[in-house]
Amino acid sequence: MNTAGTIDRPLTNDPEKQAPMKPSTNEPTGSAIEDVTTTGATGSRQNRTREMQLIPEALARAHMHDRLHEAEQERRALSLVVARRMQRRAERASLRARRALAVAVMQ
Repeated sequence: MNTAGTIDRPLTNDPEKQAPMKPSTNEPTGSAIEDVTTTGATGSRQNRTREMQLIPEALARAHMHDRLHEAEQERRALSLVVARRMQRRAERASLRARRALAVAVMQ
């Protein structure tokens, strides 16, 4: 919808000049939600705008945190693989040394 004055494209970006938010009609009467006044609507609209603008940043931060966590796990797994490989190599060298010593003693 590219019609001017829609929710996605308001006529103005100034919250003071926009129409105030109206309370929801599907809320039961006497609910815990108070009626929204013009100043409350403006404040909540501005807060929502700030929150909406910060959502991509928060998502990117969470994504980077996950990627760093995965990279750290990958590094740990790789170092464990290398350590096990070195341990096996050391055990084989130890066996060769024992056999060489046994052969030297027998002769």
